This record gives sequence, structure tokens and C-alpha cells, in this order.
Amino acid sequence: MPRMTHLRAQDYRRMPWKNGGGETVEIIVSPDGAGLADFDWRISMATVATDGPFSIFPDTDRTLSILEGAGMALSIEGHDPILLTRDSVPLPFPADAVTSATLADGPITDLNVMTRRGKISHQVERLATETAGEIRLEAETALILVDRGEIEITVGADRSRLAARDCLVVQGATEEAVALSGQGTIYIIRLHKI
Repeated sequence: MPRMTHLRAQDYRRMPWKNGGGETVEIIVSPDGAGLADFDWRISMATVATDGPFSIFPDTDRTLSILEGAGMALSIEGHDPILLTRDSVPLPFPADAVTSATLADGPITDLNVMTRRGKISHQVERLATETAGEIRLEAETALILVDRGEIEITVGADRSRLAARDCLVVQGATEEAVALSGQGTIYIIRLHKI
């Protein structure tokens, strides 16, 4: 049977960036209690207030999405700069590539998903919900983060109502339909063991 864990925004852990340049809000990390050097996967949010380099995470893949602000241009090693805004699709790139950010117009808040390459892979999808509908998670572990609005999520007999920035961890829902009700924007993060 699927298992759901409701994580509330006020309970997230705040900690300094790996490079000391700012603060990150850790939503969840696996395994529990893992640090920045030994996680299998990690979901966090960060406020970027100045231009500068990203921390390097060896053997790690990352996907970045903009939650607040005008956006930022990312210069990722070997690629032309990419402007990432709230309207952009989530951007996957290697977390061990040399990367720097230039803010478009003031601070931003981003959603950062990282997985250890060779152990876990991930996909991040942004979805606007209107009133009611269904999705399929098709992952042994999936997370639904509410960006805006208030969303009720039902998996089997379990139901949770999530406020903005709350997150629902759903395990074992590879086949079941997940019912969504409410207006807002969510991010669906699917994690797969390799």
C-alpha cells in the first residue's frame, strides 16, 4: 500500500550553503541525517541574493526551478548561458559542472533537486492545477511540493491538504492514481533507483 508523509514548510531545516555564500532550506534528504557529502538524494530551496558561483557536488545530478523572483542566467560549463525564470521548465544539469549565476533583477528563490549519479535518477515536472484531476506518479518514491495555492491530495484512502511550500512524500504509488483538488502550482519529483 502507498505511504504518505506530509512535510510542513515551517519544519524544514535551515543550513548554510556548501560554499558559505547563502542559506538553504532543506526539505528532505535521504538517507535521514545525511550531510552534503553523503546523501543519495536531497530536495531543498534557496534564496540567491547575489551573482556568483554554484557549489560543486561531485557525482551528482541536479535540477533547478525558479519559485520566486525575476529569474537568473546560468552559465554551465560547456554551454551558452540559459535564462531560467518561473515560466521555464525545470532545468537538469550536472552538479559537478562549473556553474555560475547572474540574477536577472533582484533575489530569487529556487527549488533544487539533487541525486547521486549511478544510484538514483530523478525527473522534475511543474504542473498547474485548476480544480480537480488525477496524475500517476509511476515511481517508488515521489514528492509533491506545492508552490502556490492549497492542494488536497488523495492516494487510496489517505488524504492530505497541503499549503504553499508544504511537501508530500509518497512511497509505493507506482500504479495508483493520485487525485488532486484545488487551484495552484505543484512540482512533482520522481525518484528512481538505478
